[in-house]
Amino acid sequence: MRRGADTGEVVRRLKRLYGPAVKVWNKDPFTVLVGTILSQRTRDENTAQASMALFSKYPDAPALARADVGTVERLIRPSGFYRVKARIITEVARQVIERFHGRVPDDIDGLLSLPGVGRKTANCVLVYGFHKPALPVDTHVHRISNRLGWVSTRTPEETELELVKVLPRRYWLDINELLVTHGQRLCRPLGPRCTECPVNNICPKLISSKERGPVKKGGPRARKR
Repeated sequence: MRRGADTGEVVRRLKRLYGPAVKVWNKDPFTVLVGTILSQRTRDENTAQASMALFSKYPDAPALARADVGTVERLIRPSGFYRVKARIITEVARQVIERFHGRVPDDIDGLLSLPGVGRKTANCVLVYGFHKPALPVDTHVHRISNRLGWVSTRTPEETELELVKVLPRRYWLDINELLVTHGQRLCRPLGPRCTECPVNNICPKLISSKERGPVKKGGPRARKR
């Protein structure tokens, strides 16, 4: 059984290419919380557009808690599912004010008790809002962790549970930003740019495909007509 790519070596190489992930730490926890909810099931550029419009009018929890839902819907429309998200984020703001005295909770259980907050969102808040080690797993992290042979899982939720076992804690703060950036630029879901990848010589998926070699015309893997 082939072992996965060395975690430390992958992190070192990706840091050399993309720079340290520390540049994204220490954001406002409430901004991270709401922005991550807006990012669900939409593209990054749409999230950025919606977040900018929203926070320019409602910059914090007290302002958003008092906001008119219809106005919020118009502001976040680019994010998709804007009616549902508008109700969720205004309710989140109210609960932060009423239940947590205006401060976003900095523990996983408190975050998960808020509406619309799953494990990925909660872990994003811990990492990017509080600089606490956690493992936010989105589709990029899920895909690349499987390609690197760190896990063999079918869902992001399963990937998080397995990554906790195999990824040293000292890498947890960096891994989401590094793998998301890598997934957007090189290790794409379709048409990955493997020849440009800094870890291509230790990637089990790529090594395995090279060992199998090209498929001969008319061979067992040839397309049926």
